[in-house]
Formats: sequence, C-alpha cells, structure tokens
Amino acid sequence: MQPNESPTYISRYRLKARKFLNAVSARTSFDGVLIRIDDGYGCIHPWPELGDPPLEKCLADLAGARRWPIVRRAIRCAEYDRAARQFEHSLFEEMEVPQSHATLVGMNAAELGRAMEAGFSTVKLKAGRDPQAEMKFLDEMSGEFPSLRWRLDFNESLTPDAAVDFITGLGDKTRAAMDFVEDPCPYSDSSWRALHQKARVPLAVDREASTQSSAAQVMVIKPAIDEPFLLAEAAIAHRQKVVLTSYMDHPVGQTFAAWEAARLGLQFPGLPGLCGLQTHHLFEPDAFTEYLGPWSPEFTVPAGHGLGFDDLLDALPWTRLH
Repeated sequence: MQPNESPTYISRYRLKARKFLNAVSARTSFDGVLIRIDDGYGCIHPWPELGDPPLEKCLADLAGARRWPIVRRAIRCAEYDRAARQFEHSLFEEMEVPQSHATLVGMNAAELGRAMEAGFSTVKLKAGRDPQAEMKFLDEMSGEFPSLRWRLDFNESLTPDAAVDFITGLGDKTRAAMDFVEDPCPYSDSSWRALHQKARVPLAVDREASTQSSAAQVMVIKPAIDEPFLLAEAAIAHRQKVVLTSYMDHPVGQTFAAWEAARLGLQFPGLPGLCGLQTHHLFEPDAFTEYLGPWSPEFTVPAGHGLGFDDLLDALPWTRLH
C-alpha cells in the first residue's frame, strides 16, 4: 500500500439468475465483490464472457496497479459515494433518473405481458440463442402488442450476413417497431455501415463502444466500465442517441449506473434516452433487491446516504484486501 493510501475492504457476493442472461453466457451464478474505501462503496462484477478479467484478477488489480476499467470505475464509484456519505446526503438529491426499458432474457409471452402491465413501453430482448424461434416470437408479439417498441441485444453473436438475414426476415410491422438492434455482430465501421444500409434499422454499439464508434446510430454506455462523459461527448459529435444501462450486476452497481444516468442528464439535458437501469428482477430476490422496489420503468432510489443501502452495507462481512 502506498503512503497515505486508504485500506480497501471487500465483501464477496453471489447472484443467482432466474435464467441464462444472454447469448454468450451459460452461467446462472455470478460472483462479484462490493468494495469499501474510506466508507465509500462500489461494485466489481466482471463478465469474462464479454472481455472482463476474471474476478480474482480484478482483485489483484484492485490491490495493485488498478489498470482495468472495471476496477477503476468501481473505485470512482466509491469516491462519489464516500463524498456524499461524509455530508450525510443522498447522491440522488435533486436528481432525476431516466426511465428504463424492460429487459427480457428469453421468449416468454407471460413475462412480456407482465412488462406491459407494469407500464413499460419498450422491451429489450436478449437474442441470439435461437434466431429462427426469436424471429417468430417477435412477429407474433408485435401483432399482439402493436404499440410496443423493441430493442434486441445479440452480444455480437451473429455474423454480418446472419444479422442482415435476421433483420430483413422480420415482418414489416416488427421492423417498424424496432427501436434499435444492439451488437448484432462484432463492430467494424465498414461492416456496420453496410449492415445499416441493408437492414434499415438503427444499430447500437455496446461492447466496442468508444469515441471512434461512428458507424452506430446509438451509443450504449455502461457506467460499470465506461466513462459516461467521454462517450457522451463523442455521441454528440457523431449525432448518436445515448442509452445508459446497468451491468446486470449487484444492486449497488445498478444504482451507480442510475446515478450516472441522472448526472449525465444534468450535464447534457435531453441526451440520455430511455435507459436500461432495471435489471434486479433478473436475479433471485434478496435484501438489496428489495430496496429497489417493484419492476417498473421508474427507478426506485434506495433510502440512505450516498448510493443508499446504509444498514445492509454496515451489516456485511468485510475483509481487508490490503
């Protein structure tokens, strides 16, 4: 530990997903850690399937060089959280969190109906496991719920040709209801410009989101690993829409994403569109998820100082990392 550097504490957790969460992961159990630095809290929830280092490598980096974006962003979260707790304020005072789409991880008509009953106007479907069945499901549900907007997330699981076939194979009404298609295939300027020209639906870049991702029409920002202001300024320059999402992580990380979305809206009024901040329903409930309230388009701010969850965080077992 460097001189004057505060000790870091961690508390391990395990989230149990109700179903497989995307096309590239076969897990339903997810390990991560909450971190505590100077009584400020953050979350490290790696997705090795999406390019993150495994958890133990993240912890080694946290104890050492702190090079990885996911580690640096967790530390930044703890810094913001600590500052608010020192003054006994909520980070969300005078902040307005954008509304969210409903995230569905499978073709489930009953769950889609519950999303509509909960007031969601847009659904994001995690796609790519069974494209043919998903095309049929989308066409059927578009007919049943004609006012619903759709966002599809393939996690780069298709080839460019397969992405064209999927999108152009959808019915006309379904394509017209398509808000965007996220990461249909690995990003490159040339392949995405050609895909957009053929498919004629907006494309959203997430996994390869950067200041140079100009071929996308939508920039997806994940505060768990991205610096929102940097990508937002690039999105403005490229005339892209902006969507902030959680990292499908612990409620502490989910709440940090919600706060960053609200903060970005203050800095760039009207820039963050309908976001993806409601993902706690994808996991088995616990005391932390209870603080986030029912599944709805509106984000429920957890009670307490900083990011909230005061009593739950105090009660956790904490181990000193260094």
